[in-house]
Amino acid sequence: MDPLAHTLVGASLAATRLKDSTSLAVPALILGANAPDVDAVTMFIDRDLSLWFRRGWTHGVLAMVVLPIALTLLLLFVDRVASHVRGKRPKARAGPLLGLSMLAVVSHPLLDWLNTYGVRFLMPFDGTWFYGDALFIIDPWIWLVLGTSTVLAFSASTIGAAVWVVLGVLTTLLVSGSDAAPLTIRGLWGCGVAAIVWLRLNKSCHHEVPRLANTCLMASFGYVALMVGLSELAVRQAGGWLAKRHIAAEEIMASPAPGNPFRRDILVAADGRYHFLEVNWLGGETIRVTHPSIERGPEGAVTRAALAAPHVKGLATWSRFPAYRVEERADGYRVSISDVRYTRRVGSGLGAAVVELDRNLRVRSP
Repeated sequence: MDPLAHTLVGASLAATRLKDSTSLAVPALILGANAPDVDAVTMFIDRDLSLWFRRGWTHGVLAMVVLPIALTLLLLFVDRVASHVRGKRPKARAGPLLGLSMLAVVSHPLLDWLNTYGVRFLMPFDGTWFYGDALFIIDPWIWLVLGTSTVLAFSASTIGAAVWVVLGVLTTLLVSGSDAAPLTIRGLWGCGVAAIVWLRLNKSCHHEVPRLANTCLMASFGYVALMVGLSELAVRQAGGWLAKRHIAAEEIMASPAPGNPFRRDILVAADGRYHFLEVNWLGGETIRVTHPSIERGPEGAVTRAALAAPHVKGLATWSRFPAYRVEERADGYRVSISDVRYTRRVGSGLGAAVVELDRNLRVRSP
């Protein structure tokens, strides 16, 4: 999920009475909720390195132990230094800080699991990818629900209020400016933002922030459970639709649509091809074809040699629905590789790569 969603999870936890368990509870929860994304630095180094490393080591079981300990030690050090400067005794307690840090850090890969990109929970011991296929990578309803209690809890100062106003304007522009979001979705978003503003101006609500935070967290859990269930329903309905047309599906992915809980983009692997459907429970036609099917492409010796190229190691590890195009040339082969989760054209889109091979299937320098 996006950094804002992770931050709101940590901030919502901090808005409950958990913040009273120890000094520095709030930074422990907010920093912990974002800590596994330290691997995002690889995005600025190399694209394929990012695909190989992202949502792996820092999102796996070992990191769920190491990162909370590291964060706790960092916060204890900061507390000791600050206390020394002020001439006071340190206030932070190691036990509660470690527990809060672990809660926040664990929330991160669980949230990431919910989209189609996936996460490797068992790293570094096993590189298996796990996919929830329940939430789009940016979900405005998670923002709205968790933002409600967070705004009330952390907007008392003028600077805090100004930051939330700017963030509210930016997210509203993003949601309202998206062509993928229907008019109804945009209207509901506007009503939700107006409700948050009303709650913020209503002083009588401020003493109920911990209870509101608990309610918002529970509402988010309920929404996530609903989205998981709807994706499972979409897969079953698409499977039935395909069976009636004598298409034997090997794998079906139900991808959530931006801002619309009642629609799923369906990707089907069957008979060496990829098929693209849509399940829309509010549309006139519940299931329809959205794009002509495409060939998966040859998976012989040439493709295997291309996937072994060092500069596509990340792509080969990350791909879930790979498609290939092999062009034979006088001096060798040109192999285009893509993952059709994020593109309909082979050789383009997120993670796409091209590998040049000679006639002996040796990789040429990219």
